[in-house]
Amino acid sequence: MRGLFLFVAGILVGLAVQAAIAQNQNRGIVGLNHVGISVPNLDEAVEYYTKTMGFPEAFRNFDENGQPTLVYVQISRNTFVELQPANAQRPPGINHFGVHVENMDVATARFKQRGANVAETRVSGTKAILSNIIDLNGVRMELAELPPESLHRQAMERWK
Repeated sequence: MRGLFLFVAGILVGLAVQAAIAQNQNRGIVGLNHVGISVPNLDEAVEYYTKTMGFPEAFRNFDENGQPTLVYVQISRNTFVELQPANAQRPPGINHFGVHVENMDVATARFKQRGANVAETRVSGTKAILSNIIDLNGVRMELAELPPESLHRQAMERWK
């Protein structure tokens, strides 16, 4: 009798896990990937997050003049803080959050179908496939598909 109970319980747990996986796949969202923060002094911010907070630097992206445009520090395998220099268009503070999606075409089509104003898809300097949605309160959500060549994916794969 105990064996039958465990067998049935195992089937029920398996079905619940399958349903949860299917729900997430239907949304196409893997999870929260990063929070973007604009900072007045990028070097000081990187030092604070790496030395004081203990988050390792994952990667940097540079402009055509060799100046850093962003620095990612890694909180966990799949979670980052994106630090960017503040400027006239991007004042200091939190400026967006990034959501990792499995397939950009599927994700943007679903959000558009639901009425979201989805920006054009582009490939960033980090080789991530990106799009943006601005919510009703002006908060930017960055959608990010992370192919193997993206700096994000490479940092995630290096995580120990």
